[in-house]
Amino acid sequence: MNLGPAEIGLIILAILLLFGYKKLPDASRSLGRSLRIFKGEMKGMKDDDVRAKDQARTTPVTGTVVTPSPNPTVAPSAVDYEAEARAMEARAAEARARAEQARATSAVTDTSH
Repeated sequence: MNLGPAEIGLIILAILLLFGYKKLPDASRSLGRSLRIFKGEMKGMKDDDVRAKDQARTTPVTGTVVTPSPNPTVAPSAVDYEAEARAMEARAAEARARAEQARATSAVTDTSH
């Protein structure tokens, strides 16, 4: 993308028309501050990465392999989830029945008017 003098002139003219010659110095100052802050933050992030890499060390994991028991038992928490699921299904069935009854009642009252 090569910009010639005509294109650069048009860009400068458009910027002057958008911001005006009085606000242009303020806009460029705030842009410079923003870029300086952004640059400082990026440098800080890179420094954090370098420090994190220096601190990160791998340690070998040691342990023993445990063979599973031949008769696995169901965890008590799994039984609780199954009971909760059954209770929720029962409540949902009751709610569906009440909704169906309400629909039937509203249909009867709507046709009687």
